[in-house]
Amino acid sequence: METSKSISALNELIEINNDRVEGYETASKETKDNDLKSLFASLQTTSQGNLTELRSEVTRLGGTPEEGTRVTGKFFRAWMEVKAALTGDDRQSVLNSCEFGEDKALEAYEHVLTNHVADLSAEQIALVRKQQASLQAEHDKVRALRDAA
Repeated sequence: METSKSISALNELIEINNDRVEGYETASKETKDNDLKSLFASLQTTSQGNLTELRSEVTRLGGTPEEGTRVTGKFFRAWMEVKAALTGDDRQSVLNSCEFGEDKALEAYEHVLTNHVADLSAEQIALVRKQQASLQAEHDKVRALRDAA
């Protein structure tokens, strides 16, 4: 197991959580619906907790935690769609865009567990799986709200 590869894999998850925090912060500012504000705050809190754990592990390994977001690609565009949907006050579009973002977060975790499992210790794998399970539960909550809208 190469430490630099472990750091790189964990930094991928830091980036997606940074994206998630930023996206839900924007979404919360844009919506007028109190139930969505509450949901977005909860989702943001989860990613902030994930970030604390991941950054701590990267630092423990001697690395520098990623500070940025993935501002290119589909994930960024999804958050822009959330903002546009919120501005239009279309609850269904907001929740569709949020579910898309949640899918991207889960894909990032799956990518690390599929392609970088040999680069992670048993403890790191357990951490990633725990966070993935938490994100899956939140994804399902967003989907249920979307389906009810």
